[in-house]
Amino acid sequence: MLSYQHIFHAGNLADVQKHAILAWMLAYLTRKDKAISYIETHAGRGLYDLGSAEAVKTGEAAQGVARVEDWFAKDHPYVQVLAAMRERHGAQAYAGSPLLAAEMLRSQDSLHLAELHPQEVTALRLALRGSGAKIHHQDGFELAQSLAPPTPRRGLMLIDPSYEMKEDYGRIPAIIAKLHKKWNVGIIALWYPILTNNAHEPMLNALQYQDLPGAERLEVRFPPAREGHRMIGSGMFVVRAPYGITDEAARLSKCFHQL
Repeated sequence: MLSYQHIFHAGNLADVQKHAILAWMLAYLTRKDKAISYIETHAGRGLYDLGSAEAVKTGEAAQGVARVEDWFAKDHPYVQVLAAMRERHGAQAYAGSPLLAAEMLRSQDSLHLAELHPQEVTALRLALRGSGAKIHHQDGFELAQSLAPPTPRRGLMLIDPSYEMKEDYGRIPAIIAKLHKKWNVGIIALWYPILTNNAHEPMLNALQYQDLPGAERLEVRFPPAREGHRMIGSGMFVVRAPYGITDEAARLSKCFHQL
């Protein structure tokens, strides 16, 4: 099934958590001169217009980044990317994780992005033109397995499915275990929604039984974006989590408690 398009949800509170933590991790990794690999399994279109009819229809961006940007210091890497995107593409521009990564990575780094939706991958290629990113029109889980371990070996993989395919919840723990076995020095970050039915809990329980070093479960809760909306939080499960990430996640969690 390929009906999911992130434009309806771009810039929502889940994106704020995911992209703030991702930006923090990329800033951590790029402090050293040594090259890194960044791999993303479900890239989307990369660049979003929060003034578009789709974004306005759901109101999620209005309840998200538009409301909480003052949570972050001006030198936070997430805010710096937001500012760069607005300067380059207009006041309503929002960077998805592929564009955020492309903005933060350096010439020596490697960037691999997978996207299966034909319209989204076309938009992704347009948004990332000139960046040096390798864009793959294929299943992201297949790409991840084929690249692991990547060159350079140091780096980060973001697994960010829409969970439109409900079986993803059941198969992700084995996928991550296999990826870690092949790429035991890589940071593997899994994003997941927290829904009213707690569909994520069996997946997280299975992950926590795996022998995954340095694993951190980082979650925030927030009010639904509109009446009847089932998403009430957002999570990141990070394997080989960088030093200091729990402090950043705790700071962010305190901000979410203010909502």
